[in-house]
Amino acid sequence: MSEQADGPDIGQIAIDGGITLRRMLVRGSALRRTALLLHGFPETIHAWTGISLALADDHDVHSFDWPGFGFSSRPPIDRFAYAPADYARVLKGYIETAGIDRTKLTIYATDIGALPALLLALDEPDIARCLIVGDFAPFNRPALMWQNLQALKSKPSSDHVRAAMNAGRDEILQNTFFRGLPKEAHYDVPQAFRDDMASAWSRDGMTVVDAFYHYYASFTRDQDHFEANLARLKTPVKVVWGSDDLYITKDMGAELAERVGAELNVLAGIGHYPHLQAPEQTIAEIRAASR
Repeated sequence: MSEQADGPDIGQIAIDGGITLRRMLVRGSALRRTALLLHGFPETIHAWTGISLALADDHDVHSFDWPGFGFSSRPPIDRFAYAPADYARVLKGYIETAGIDRTKLTIYATDIGALPALLLALDEPDIARCLIVGDFAPFNRPALMWQNLQALKSKPSSDHVRAAMNAGRDEILQNTFFRGLPKEAHYDVPQAFRDDMASAWSRDGMTVVDAFYHYYASFTRDQDHFEANLARLKTPVKVVWGSDDLYITKDMGAELAERVGAELNVLAGIGHYPHLQAPEQTIAEIRAASR
C-alpha cells in the first residue's frame, strides 16, 4: 500500500531578477523521484493539483505559475520580455532556488512551458533526467497552428488578436479546453481551477493575454534558435500529443520526435490539454520516465 502524501503546499518563492513565483509543492512521504510540471495558456498551478497528489506517493512534485500567469510576478515589459528564452531563465532559477536534484528530475511541459524547457536543455543537458513535452510549437510552422496563433506571430494581426482575446475573457475561460473536441469528449474542469484562472486573469496592469502576446512577440526568434541548435540537444526527450489538438496539430509533434530521435505517443481522441482530459495518462508517462 502506498504511503499517503501531505496535501499541496502553496506559497511564494523568489528567484533572480526580482521575480517571485507562486508555486505548489507536494512532498511524498516515500520520496524517490522529483517531477516538475509546467503549465500552458491560460492555466495556473491548479491545473496540476490532482496529478500532483496522485504522483506524491513516490514523487516530490513541483509546479509554478509562469510570470504573467496566476499569482506570479508580472513585471513591466521593459524589465522582462515574457519570451520563451526569458521563461527558460525562470525555469533554471526555480530549479536552482528550490534545490531540486537534477539527477532525479522529470519535467513535464506543455504548451508555452515546453519550448523554454527545451531551450534550457540546449545549454544545460543535465537539467533533468528526462523532458516530456507536447502540444506546442517547437518550430516556425504557422500552417500547423490554429489561425489565431498564426496571427499572434507578427504585427499588425497580433494586436488585433490581443484585443479580441482580452475582450473575450469569459469565452476563453469557458471554451478553450474543449475546442476541436466533440461534445461527448468534453471533460470536467475543476471549479477551483476555473476560479483561480478567473481571479488571476488581470493583475498589476497586465492580463494573461498580454503575457501570451509578449511571449509570441519573440516566439519565432526563439523557435529558429532552437531549430538551428537541435544537434546540441542531449537531454532525453519524450513527445506526447493529443491526436485531436486543434491549436497545434500532431504533425508538429511528429516532426519534433523524428528530428530529435524521441519516442512519440499520440493520444487518440485527446485534444490540446492531455493532462486535463486524460490525467491518468500523464501520471503514467511521468512514472515511466522516472524509473
